[in-house]
Order: sequence, then structure tokens, then C-alpha cells
Amino acid sequence: MAKYELKTKVNKSSVEGFLNSVKDEQKREDSFKILEMMKKITKEEPKMWGPSIVGFGKYHYKYASGHEGDMCIAGFSPRKQAITIYIVPEFLKYKPLMKKLGKYKTGVVCLYIKKLEDVDQKVLKELITESFKWMKKTKK
Repeated sequence: MAKYELKTKVNKSSVEGFLNSVKDEQKREDSFKILEMMKKITKEEPKMWGPSIVGFGKYHYKYASGHEGDMCIAGFSPRKQAITIYIVPEFLKYKPLMKKLGKYKTGVVCLYIKKLEDVDQKVLKELITESFKWMKKTKK
């Protein structure tokens, strides 16, 4: 069986260069605000993961299938449809926070928001903080 090559790897591309290339002005401004928020929360320097994810920290994962790799503990990406925020997969742990967050959608490990003004930023900070702490503690 051929070994799967991960595309989402940490690299030396410029975070600021990537964010400055975001065409949508609102998404670009929101992305820089999220960048600062995550820097303060994680106390880590951002790195590019693949061509379009700004990530903080790193953990190693291994699935029962044998597939394994590294990924950022927290991160985000200004996608065309929405800003994708990558946090802990157990969203249900944070039901009370999620109820107060505002307008969003979720995926397995993704929180999708159209604009930062659609969500309560204090709640978003708390959600990212709790997620980051949990991941640091459990994913060594």
C-alpha cells in the first residue's frame, strides 16, 4: 500500500504575506484580529501549515488505520465561504459556550464563521483558550 503524503505540513511561508493576500477586505481584517487573538491565547508564534492554514503549536496524531502525522493545536484559515477556525474536535464539551457564541456552523474539528462580528468575541476567545489548554494537556 502506498504511503499517504500529508499536504498540510508546517512550512516557512510568511503568515503576514498570506493574510495580506486575502482579497476580501473584511475577511483580511478579521483574520489579522484572529491572528492577534490566537497569539495572545497560545503564547506561540504562528506558522503556516500547508498553503492556507495559520497554526499555533503542534501535536502528533495516529489513527487506528495507521495513518499518522502532525497538525497545529489551534489555527484558522480565511476560506472563500467562511473563516475556518480549527480547534478541539469535542465541540460537545463546550455546549454552554457554543450556545453563547453567535452565528456559526461546525465540522468535525472546524468552526465556520462568516465575519468576526457574527460571534461574541469574548466567547470565541474562551472557546479557543479552553480548546488549546485541553489539547496541550491531552495530545502530548
